[in-house]
Amino acid sequence: MPPRSSPSSRVDLLQGTLDLLILRTLSSGPAHGLAIAKHIQRTSEDLLQVETGSLYPALHRLEARGWIAAAWELSDKGKRARFYRLTPLGRRRLSAERSKWEALARAVTLVLNPAD
Repeated sequence: MPPRSSPSSRVDLLQGTLDLLILRTLSSGPAHGLAIAKHIQRTSEDLLQVETGSLYPALHRLEARGWIAAAWELSDKGKRARFYRLTPLGRRRLSAERSKWEALARAVTLVLNPAD
């Protein structure tokens, strides 16, 4: 198990990155908000922590754009929760955003590690 990072070692998300992370998380299957936040935190080795004040506005924004859909269902603990799932439009958006992110990451890497 990787070491847990302290809150001071966490990194801030760049604008627009949260949408990409949510879409990627939902590409694995439907999830409720808390599960989405935990997945992002766990898979980033605790470097990213999504606060509810950022998560739920993002979920509503993505739903309004038609990239995700939501429905009330019972969680595995038997509690009623709003589950979000990726739509076909959201899947196409994820592919486009992922390509843009990878191009940006490559460009930043090139600048940080010049060939000369």
